[in-house]
Amino acid sequence: MTTPHQETGTSPAEPPIHPETRIGHVHLKVSDLSRAVAFYRDALGFELMEQYGPSAAFLSAGGYHHHLGLNTWESRGGSPPPRGSTGLYHVAILYPTRKELARALKRLLDHGVAIDGASDHGVSEAIYLQDPDGNGIEIYRDRPKEEWPREADGSLKMLLDPLDLGELLRELDR
Repeated sequence: MTTPHQETGTSPAEPPIHPETRIGHVHLKVSDLSRAVAFYRDALGFELMEQYGPSAAFLSAGGYHHHLGLNTWESRGGSPPPRGSTGLYHVAILYPTRKELARALKRLLDHGVAIDGASDHGVSEAIYLQDPDGNGIEIYRDRPKEEWPREADGSLKMLLDPLDLGELLRELDR
């Protein structure tokens, strides 16, 4: 079995990054700040923490200064990057429980947001969509580590099974 650094031809950092390091926030270029704020606030439920006129806004979960920055500094009125170009694939938003993921899905559906796909990865359950500017979003919840599927040799077995959204929504009735 090869390790990821063998596959890419690179060596791992020494010492590696501290295990408690987290991605602090994501900052997205958007074409219409009001539309983007409305989507992230209303359809996803983030709280608007600060807005700087028509050019920038900062949103949060739980009162943090910001998890999400939106700006039109270089993108006001712009179009999404064309397919086949480099850039952000998606922003992943981690929910603490399956019930909270179901609540997020219901909010999106109630706001008429199109769902692009949904997968059970074994380690997590994920739902995929796009914001109004075409930025990819994954909303997901992790399964407890002891439930992660493993190969016979103990290595992680990632899955790409369909996620039953109807069954997920029934979580709200429990």
